[in-house]
Amino acid sequence: MSVKVLCIEKRGASSSNVLPTNQFHNMSETSWTIPNFQGDIITPTHPEYPQAIARWAANAERRAKVVAFVKDEQDVVRALKYAKENLLPIAVRGGGHNPTGASSIVDGLVIDLSRYFSGVRADPEKKLVYVGGGAVWGSVDEECIKHGLAGVAGTVSHTGVAGLALGGGYGWLTAAYSVVSDNIVQVTLVTAAGEVLTVNESENADLYFAIRGGGGNLGVVTEFVFRIYPQRKTVYTGTIYYPALAGEKLIKATQEWLSRRTEKESVCLFVAIGRHGEPIFVVMPFYNGSEAEGRKCFKGLLDAGPFKDASKEMPYENLNTLINPMADHGHGQYMKGVMIQEFHQSTVTKIHQRLAEMYAESAGAFRMSVLYQLFAHDKVDAIPQETTAFRREKGITNALVLFDWDHDPQNDRTDQARKYVHELCELALEGQPGETKQGEKIGYSNYDPDAAVTSTVAVDKAKAVFGANYPRLQAIKKLYDPENIFNKWFPIVPL
Repeated sequence: MSVKVLCIEKRGASSSNVLPTNQFHNMSETSWTIPNFQGDIITPTHPEYPQAIARWAANAERRAKVVAFVKDEQDVVRALKYAKENLLPIAVRGGGHNPTGASSIVDGLVIDLSRYFSGVRADPEKKLVYVGGGAVWGSVDEECIKHGLAGVAGTVSHTGVAGLALGGGYGWLTAAYSVVSDNIVQVTLVTAAGEVLTVNESENADLYFAIRGGGGNLGVVTEFVFRIYPQRKTVYTGTIYYPALAGEKLIKATQEWLSRRTEKESVCLFVAIGRHGEPIFVVMPFYNGSEAEGRKCFKGLLDAGPFKDASKEMPYENLNTLINPMADHGHGQYMKGVMIQEFHQSTVTKIHQRLAEMYAESAGAFRMSVLYQLFAHDKVDAIPQETTAFRREKGITNALVLFDWDHDPQNDRTDQARKYVHELCELALEGQPGETKQGEKIGYSNYDPDAAVTSTVAVDKAKAVFGANYPRLQAIKKLYDPENIFNKWFPIVPL
């Protein structure tokens, strides 16, 4: 596969390819144009502007000066050139699912891939899927399963492909095939200098290392190519609800299952608060097989006393929609993860008690839970740390604290949510063996709320997030983005 290069050069504004929408929409903005731009330009006076800056998390919305819906790689090059010439900071939007604002920018330019780079095409013979940088995972699931295939794809169907994949990407199939980034075969990347590069194991291998876990620090990915695998059309999964009183029996059954789980099985366990402020557990089991096999596998959990069992055999493509009702668009969102080595009953009990207190203290303003992603990490840990930029912590489980609320810009609750979430993260880390490492406190990179803060805090965290790989990433950053214009997610300082 060849390397494609597009040089940034001056384009004449008189070209017949210039569209009338490529102008700002009031008198003070009419002189601002992106020459030869083929996509759509949205500015604050455009009727589509509110929709253009809206994000999954309402509190992650930022008022950009211009949103550029790019139509091809050359549009990305032109948008980058335009932003640099006009001293506009840059953000890149794929699915817009990052709750910290990594895909948003104040008084800057957003390169938006969601409108024209959302296509998905599977190649069943090669077992590959070609995915636009603006696609969401639901589209990938639906396209692949038509051919009896699937890949690792997170747990929420409207999550953007790009953000999850570039940051790592745990999912229901992680036990079998590792994280999403380990399944990237190739990307098309537009660099800060305007080069459009094919990046794979043999071409631009330094970037191939960096983009698999290094986030959007090296450029704009317009297309991904992922490995996909044979997948049966139906699986056993669903939602099972338990009262808090079932906790001891449920945790014991979960620990027993953890001791014998295989790569065909995963569980998401929520320590949560119900609709009326009552502590509950919500369990989502996954067995890559029939309902009969799944119920046999999870018999201990099913015998632990649920008050509602909605688990069943269902189409595979429905799997990643199960958590969607807990992650609606347009709400306020704050979340943070930590990594734990052991799963304790006493810790879970404390979390439940504190969640109930927080619910009362906030007068029910928050929908809140602590999610334990019980995915086997054997395949993740088997890959040497130096293979990709993604940091691997052996023998861990992701615990994610989630707060969701009805967003009111005049009464933003983000600070209150932040305080509660960090307190619960500290609780989740209680009782772990040995001294808790900095990486475990920060947690999985896609679950950190400070990732999009351009400050010394984010830079210091980047060093911990990338660990031993950080110096190598700094050297690569210096080659491809020495001015650090891509700095919205754990910014890597060029060496």
